[in-house]
Amino acid sequence: MGDAALRPAVAADAEALARLHARAFPVGWSAHEIAGFMQGHGGYALAAEDGAGRLAGFILCRAIAGEAEVLTLAVDPGLRRQGLGRALVEAAAAFAAPTCEALFLEVADDNIAAIGLYEGAGFARVGVRHDYYEHPDGRRDAIVMRRDLNS
Repeated sequence: MGDAALRPAVAADAEALARLHARAFPVGWSAHEIAGFMQGHGGYALAAEDGAGRLAGFILCRAIAGEAEVLTLAVDPGLRRQGLGRALVEAAAAFAAPTCEALFLEVADDNIAAIGLYEGAGFARVGVRHDYYEHPDGRRDAIVMRRDLNS
């Protein structure tokens, strides 16, 4: 993961998180949407900063009723394949583990790099949500994945 450091993300980070999300995905989330999830019931977020304190990535999750869900994971496109995504996933899982049995997520079926990241982090495919994601070229299916946290 190089010299990146993880920290809790807060609502004041929402603008920077939205800018990063827009660089990482074809359809980005607004600062308002991100802040709403962070401040919503069970919401939590972690940010990765590089050695100079610049935002390098973040993960946004929700933990409710014994289950956690990754809502989004974004890593600066120029900093991918350095372990940031994996570090964020592991930190989010560790945060949820005391109160949750499993961590779920959806990933676009054409996002091969992310699928590999999640499978490498112990997630298993458990379903498909058809036409789940908006994409400039049309809608994409989502693969639903699960990672047991306390087994």
